[in-house]
Amino acid sequence: MSSRYKERKTPDLGPRRGGGPHLALPVEKARDFKGSFARLLQHLRPHLPALALVFCAAILGTVFTILSPRLIGQVTTIIFTGVVEKMKQVPGAGIDFPRIGKILLLLVALYLASSLFRYLEFFVMARVSQRIVSELRNRVRAKLTRLPLKYYDSRPHGDILSRVTNDMDLISSSLQHSVIQITEALVTIIGILIMMLTINGWLTLITLVTLPLSFFVTTLIARHSQKQFAAQQRELGALNGHVEEMYGGHLIVKAFNYEKQSLNRFKAINQRLYEAGWKAQFMSGIIMPLLGFISNIGYVLIAIVGSIFVTQGRIALGDVQAFFQYSRQFSHPIVQTANIANILQSTIAAAERVFELLDEGEEVADTKGALADFAPRGDVAFEGVYFGYSDDNILIKDLNLNIRAGQTVAIVGPTGAGKTTLVNLLLRFYDVKGGRITIDGVDIREIKRDALRKCFGMVLQDTWLFNGTIKDNIAYGRENATTGEIIRAAEAAQVDHFIRTLPQGYDTVINQDASNLSQGQKQLITIARAILADPPILILDEATSNVDTRTEILIQRATARLMQGRTSFVIAHRLSTIRAADLIVVMNKGEVVEQGTHTELLAQGGLYAEIYKSQFSTTQAG
Repeated sequence: MSSRYKERKTPDLGPRRGGGPHLALPVEKARDFKGSFARLLQHLRPHLPALALVFCAAILGTVFTILSPRLIGQVTTIIFTGVVEKMKQVPGAGIDFPRIGKILLLLVALYLASSLFRYLEFFVMARVSQRIVSELRNRVRAKLTRLPLKYYDSRPHGDILSRVTNDMDLISSSLQHSVIQITEALVTIIGILIMMLTINGWLTLITLVTLPLSFFVTTLIARHSQKQFAAQQRELGALNGHVEEMYGGHLIVKAFNYEKQSLNRFKAINQRLYEAGWKAQFMSGIIMPLLGFISNIGYVLIAIVGSIFVTQGRIALGDVQAFFQYSRQFSHPIVQTANIANILQSTIAAAERVFELLDEGEEVADTKGALADFAPRGDVAFEGVYFGYSDDNILIKDLNLNIRAGQTVAIVGPTGAGKTTLVNLLLRFYDVKGGRITIDGVDIREIKRDALRKCFGMVLQDTWLFNGTIKDNIAYGRENATTGEIIRAAEAAQVDHFIRTLPQGYDTVINQDASNLSQGQKQLITIARAILADPPILILDEATSNVDTRTEILIQRATARLMQGRTSFVIAHRLSTIRAADLIVVMNKGEVVEQGTHTELLAQGGLYAEIYKSQFSTTQAG
């Protein structure tokens, strides 16, 4: 898995109702912010009515919350005034409890309404964001099925997985929370500013004077802490990669006595991670005390000036109390807006990576008249085929082959000769650049890809089994296969006896990496899968490699049963396994240099004879 995938982190996007500002992690920036942002907005357009409801609910919920400090201040003023007048023995003086009761009831109504509107905004926004991401995921899933094999061959799987999972999760979280947070932050800033101005302009000016100092401190610390956060993420990725590498190859590490060097490297990376980590956490943690110190200076000034104004009768005591609450709330949405801007940068960068995937060139579409159903006998022909993975590097040149139905064709040659490329061309993972490939005389480009690939069964050197029961893995070869058909396929593949010795038999669950089975057992299960699929054409890619002699005999018996009556292409490195083939094709540098039976090719004394004799002499020497 690529280091980029391991290092990517989703920022904390949860609502932050209380406490002070926080510093965001370093963000990945989009190359084309405006273009990607506009494109993301297009996905929001069908949901505009719901978004309008979210905005209205966010505004109303925030406004009702903003009004509450002023009302609480009025309660304080009523109590204070009543007590003072009573102390002055003003006739009829006292605390106006009925009025306080009405204000408290109004406060309860405001808090309740605010909670309901906030519940509504989060409920609706959650549905909207999940629908948008669900639509994006469906588009990405459909796109991945239409991308050519060269896309997967040219990119790390971890990077593709990161786009499909991490980037999607980031878009989902950001849409769900950031839209609400930025709306509430803007409404809160404007609303609190208006409320403070209605209380007293001079006190408002004192509050605003402290803001530039807070921004200066935040910016200064953020500039230095971001470097440390970036170093922390980089070293964390290096540490994860080292641990994964060492534990993945722990047998080799022990065999070569590399434990000490591995531990020293771990300590060095861990030390760098420690240095970057504590610096990042210290710098991000010190911002709150500094901002608190600046805020406290503002509170002291507000308390002094407010007290003077109260004694002069220019402002009520409850209004000073309300102003304290507003001033405490004022700085948080401002810094929160800066954090949301960082999150949006990451979100647009994630969206850009998803859009890049959606914009990738797709496989050439099937022609309109392409055959949707095709049941061939198995005659295969390569007629003047030219192919290269790039236009300036032609790998296969003027390839001509004729294979009759039921024949077994072995393809041999040195590494890079083009053996696996023939398989890719047969299955139309890549299209030929010249000439054509036919099955029963029909150009494979005139057959729909899914219909064409149903004609083939494959048993590869790298076995692939998924996390599920053995029965389900065998049944992967044919939809709606019965238990009886699955068992008969396993018997034909020489694997039924082994399966029945397992505690759960065919219901035994294969774990994620199939480590609870041996290589040979996995290979036999894939052969049973191919037998169940019953394809007219078969491809075997070095199916007997990396197994012991006894298992190799079982696999050879199973493959012999599988190949009966089918056109079979066998890619082989050990020539002893393909001596009985009807036709042996020898490839070198993309060209067929020899073809014939085993006996004929040995008699020619060419490349095949040279490879065979070298393997034979090596075996004898061993």
